[in-house]
Amino acid sequence: MPRNGRPRRTAPPSCRLPARGHLPAARAAEQALPAGRGTRPGDAPEPGRRSEQAFITGILTSREDFERARAWGVADAADYDDYLLDTAELLTEAHRTFEVVRARMFHPVDFEEFCLLHRLDPAEPAARDRYLVNPPLQTQLLPYQGEDLAGDFVPRLVRARESGLTLRHVDLLLDGGLYGREQRRVRDAYQRGAEVLRRILVGAGFGVYEFRCTVDAPGGRLEAAARVLHWEDGVVRINDEDLDLVCAVLCAGLARELPGAALLHGSQGAAADCGEYREVAWAWGSGGQDWTPAPGAAVLSGIAAAPGFSLGTVC
Repeated sequence: MPRNGRPRRTAPPSCRLPARGHLPAARAAEQALPAGRGTRPGDAPEPGRRSEQAFITGILTSREDFERARAWGVADAADYDDYLLDTAELLTEAHRTFEVVRARMFHPVDFEEFCLLHRLDPAEPAARDRYLVNPPLQTQLLPYQGEDLAGDFVPRLVRARESGLTLRHVDLLLDGGLYGREQRRVRDAYQRGAEVLRRILVGAGFGVYEFRCTVDAPGGRLEAAARVLHWEDGVVRINDEDLDLVCAVLCAGLARELPGAALLHGSQGAAADCGEYREVAWAWGSGGQDWTPAPGAAVLSGIAAAPGFSLGTVC
């Protein structure tokens, strides 16, 4: 299934870009660079060349979080509006200077718990650095590509935190097998989950949809959602992080044979049809092994839906 072309997540190297009014960039272990290429953390890149190191920072995503974090000295801004302006300038400069810019939501409660677990002082910059590059939480990192901060990027950071926690839950359910997928049962379940999604989208045809799925798992329900654009040329557009989450939740349900539900709703039709769109909503259910049309009317996320089409009839 074609993806939207966003860069894939990779393990981030380290750098630091001093600036006023932002959470400091995380500094991890320095990585070796090819001779004559790139820069070390803190060094300026050659004129006309962007640094091959990656820039990482954390961003406070609400006024409440900003006020709570001020006690730790993480920002110099007078208020949250000024903080967002300073952070936007920081990201713009980083985007010009570095090949890769990543950010994640700086969540005060998560940070406090992290410091308590590792016996760190939250007022120390080193504690924030360790929190930002904590390996189990790196699924929350998003690439910054020049998006509007408040209107686009901040909401995605919030969703990325929620998605990252779900991915962590899935990985625990699969005994740490989600990311490497060395376990054959996990690999097969992931491929089966991706195929379920593909058949649903192919069967739905052209249109603008939202896909939602849930799996009843030990420790709490797993949930995932993705906005889907299915163009007339057959290309399907989904944010990479949303696609990863949906496939992971479907994988968990199939690998652990957990019951679940799925819903696809939106406007079916193509621009070539002169605006002839039809509102649709279909539901499927799973007892843990296969996904089949949900019997009768089904409700997921407050949306009534008809039983979906049989996925076995979709090529």
